[in-house]
Amino acid sequence: MAETTDLNKTLAQAMTVNDLGIPSSILSDLILRLMFNEGDVSIGRFAEVVRVHTQVIDETLSWMQQEHLVEVAKAGTLGRLSYVYRLTDEGGKRARDAFERTQYVGAAPVNIEAYHQAVLQQTENTRRIMPDEVKQALSHLILPDNFHRRIGPAINSGSSLFLYGPAGNGKTTVAQAIAQLLAGTDPIWLPYAVTTGGQIIQVYDPLIHVPAQVEKGKTEQLYGRVDKRWGLFVRPAVMVGGELKMEALDLRFDLTAKFYEAPLQMKANGGMFLIDDFGRQQVRPQDLLNRWIVPLESRIDFLRLQTGQTLPVPFRQLIVFSTNLDPAQLVDAAFLRRIQMKVEVGSPDEKMFYQIFARVCEAFNVPFDKDSFVYLLQKWYREPKRTPQSVHPRDIIKTAVSICNYEGAPPRLTPGLIDEACRSYFVD
Repeated sequence: MAETTDLNKTLAQAMTVNDLGIPSSILSDLILRLMFNEGDVSIGRFAEVVRVHTQVIDETLSWMQQEHLVEVAKAGTLGRLSYVYRLTDEGGKRARDAFERTQYVGAAPVNIEAYHQAVLQQTENTRRIMPDEVKQALSHLILPDNFHRRIGPAINSGSSLFLYGPAGNGKTTVAQAIAQLLAGTDPIWLPYAVTTGGQIIQVYDPLIHVPAQVEKGKTEQLYGRVDKRWGLFVRPAVMVGGELKMEALDLRFDLTAKFYEAPLQMKANGGMFLIDDFGRQQVRPQDLLNRWIVPLESRIDFLRLQTGQTLPVPFRQLIVFSTNLDPAQLVDAAFLRRIQMKVEVGSPDEKMFYQIFARVCEAFNVPFDKDSFVYLLQKWYREPKRTPQSVHPRDIIKTAVSICNYEGAPPRLTPGLIDEACRSYFVD
């Protein structure tokens, strides 16, 4: 087994109730609610849902049996661990009381201090991304020479990146390539839920947290016996656009279920958080900047429970802002100073535009015609003084292919077809 590290200690399998690091009442309430929902429940089922070791489940059920909250519904042949339990009348009353506190049924939470330690331990010394890896991740894009040198340092710093420039030149695609690059690095251990002050905060989101594929036996070799309240996930990537609201950046309390859902930036810890079309959100840019100006510098975020308790949590993800608006009009100098890297993704020159056009032709199985391309450049860009955008070749060729399909003709390029496609695409 690998040498024990601080992370190994944080993730270590809890073998007793005291080892869980949370109040025993949280686990007993979870067991009561599960039994109330499902009736007769085996120890194996408890372990599957609550994600703690069967020995801890057995210890808790033994105590609950002494308190006349549960009884054995069916005795197995393999000792206590094969027993099936059901609630007593008193247990049913206690289960209803447990539902009054919260309706959460799922993985037992870890304490917030363990979460804090695990995130810091996995983000302080992450594997450095090499230049060749960044170039490979961006290889499907036509970008200026050495563009990767502007992106790579921001990825390795893991702090913040501001992508700006005219619409349609690949800012979002660059950000998505960064997300894929991060996803290919070492996976990250994250808890399914955390607890503080008796409250439960659900961290796991199936739309964001993708289980990492690891060779059988390798996890235990590297980390020892890991508590199942932690999951090993691909580095998360959270991407939001114009739909972003301020409440998504704060703890969200479900008044019916009576537990919290982690904010988006907490779900993105250890990975990337992209705010696309920055400046077009339902929240004002200045409000968003005021919310994050301290976390961006201190790398600690402060969340607030309904009780008024303030909760410090790690703010450890690569924050990417992407906008086609003028940064100087959008944010003030104080905020820009806190964003480590600012990268312009500009419009392509004619050479790059040619390369993009040729590559798109190949992707759509359209024979490249140099005369048609020169005609496009002269008639639709040089004469009207239109600025080329990286997205134009894809859209123009898609339109030309659609016209050919409508005619029942094989995909092709001619000056006439270029004119027809451009008249449908551009609004002059």
